[in-house]
Amino acid sequence: MAARCPEQNSVAMIGYDLYEVRPRKDRDGFDLINELFRYGPIWYAGPDAVRNAIAYARYRSHFRSQRAIIRVLDDFGAVVQMHE
Repeated sequence: MAARCPEQNSVAMIGYDLYEVRPRKDRDGFDLINELFRYGPIWYAGPDAVRNAIAYARYRSHFRSQRAIIRVLDDFGAVVQMHE
């Protein structure tokens, strides 16, 4: 019986960029999170914050020639929307 690595069951496979859009703890907008961002999450605010965060994630992944998986989460961490 071979041991399985936890990454094998993960959605973030090689060739994909995984992004998360989460509400900020101070309830002032949303954070776009990716492990490749050097200085931490990118903050978005306003009525189109989620849409702008998704657009930037798609643009960045297209620029890097990677497919993007974007998960929009609610306050409790449950996935509300998922974009590819």
